[in-house]
Amino acid sequence: MARGFAPLRDVPERADAGGGSRFALDRRLLDDLADLALTGAKAGGASYADIRLGETLREYAAARDDRLEHFDERSTRGFGLRVLLDGCWGFYGARRLDPASIREGVARALENARAVRPIQSQPIALEQLPAHEAEWIMPMAVDPFAVPTREKSDLLLAICAAARDNGADFCTASLSLAREERFFANSFGARIRQTRTRVHPTFTATAVDRAAGRMASRDSLTPARGAGWEYVAAAALLDEAKIAGEQARAKLSAKPVTTGDYDIVIDPTNLWLTIHETVGHSTELDRVLGWEANFAGTSFVKPAMLNNLRFGSELMTIVADRSQPGALSTIGFDDDGAPAASAEFNIIEKGVFRNFQMALGQAHYIGLPASNGCAYADSPTAFPIQRMPNISLAPNPDRCSLADLVSGVENGVYVVGAGSWSIDQQRDNFQFGGQLFYEIRNGKLGALLRDGAYQSRTIPFWNSLDGLGDASTYHLDGTFTCGKAEPVQVAPVSHGSPPARFRKVRVLNTTGDA
Repeated sequence: MARGFAPLRDVPERADAGGGSRFALDRRLLDDLADLALTGAKAGGASYADIRLGETLREYAAARDDRLEHFDERSTRGFGLRVLLDGCWGFYGARRLDPASIREGVARALENARAVRPIQSQPIALEQLPAHEAEWIMPMAVDPFAVPTREKSDLLLAICAAARDNGADFCTASLSLAREERFFANSFGARIRQTRTRVHPTFTATAVDRAAGRMASRDSLTPARGAGWEYVAAAALLDEAKIAGEQARAKLSAKPVTTGDYDIVIDPTNLWLTIHETVGHSTELDRVLGWEANFAGTSFVKPAMLNNLRFGSELMTIVADRSQPGALSTIGFDDDGAPAASAEFNIIEKGVFRNFQMALGQAHYIGLPASNGCAYADSPTAFPIQRMPNISLAPNPDRCSLADLVSGVENGVYVVGAGSWSIDQQRDNFQFGGQLFYEIRNGKLGALLRDGAYQSRTIPFWNSLDGLGDASTYHLDGTFTCGKAEPVQVAPVSHGSPPARFRKVRVLNTTGDA
């Protein structure tokens, strides 16, 4: 199946690879430090070793109404060394890049592996990965870190003004930037350099009914992107802020949702989060094995369900990839050194569960020969763990528009934009809010509603899917900071989808007024 589910409605034209940010750290130094680490690990008895050296640069700016409240730029530079000794992982990371620190890292990583031996119930077994020598630099036209601070602050203040001039009483706006520069080397012979950048402009417009003592807000629908400043400049944020101010004000006088069972049509700007929570997290193998429970719990999915579980209707095909243009998990190689092609697979195929997401050293626990390119470390000093690649709902191969989906609903609700959410520790029972709810009557969109959320369980929900938009309706959304693990790591991930229709889903009034 093709992975580029174009068109993406809001992705501007991008420069060729020559427009990407250069690999800035001293190459010779990184090569020498990697050689020192791998040679030392082998001499210490490790059967395998890898090292990630590099820097993560982050910038965050935030404005409220007519003032800039926060501006911060920080970087994390260093290395993370992983060794496999007698079937046990050992790891050491430090925010330094010098030979003495590398030597210390080798000794500490080997010591940590030896400390694991008494509690290692089953040895880690690795597949032999190809020894890639490569460089991957994300293409972009304008480096966002080179854009003057004044231009960024002016944009945030202008967004706030646009929302307040059009119905909002308050507005907050922010801009998050990140750039990762990595050099990866392992004892198989791999040498991989990668650089990628991502941006996320966002805002929240809030309107107040002082007489009634109520507030309503509308968050931005502009998603984060793996892109340069050209994406921010082309995102029409001021126009969206004007509309958001009007919609926040309109929500105050909208009629409340009436609790009941409805056919619902979910816009991609909302459905991405449902995909993330119910499918993305539930099919992570470390959760299934019980290795990971932080933030999101474990999973109702079990190894025996592979190729047997009817996860959803035949319209449901969930695709993993690292190749969608602009997607947040798009990259040349994962943090185990597996090429992007490894992460091209169907998690769900025509409703049937087909694949777990796996990192290096996990596949053999369920009798599979190899992982599938799903490792990420959020810092050069962090241990790489299993994280989502881009995970998307493939569009309908047959022609189907949003209007077609709505026309098949007599009494229902249309949901736009991600809102509050809750899901149990097995990724099963859930409740999702939204930014905008509209009633559907006799196949037509109707009035704006307020105080809505939909509630279901993962398997019944996805099996109620009976309508799906085609490629022309596909939209790419996602999150800048998905949290996982202890210590916490945050990962960027995109989820694309068309709009989708689900039958007889419970819709709640979140205030209990109706």
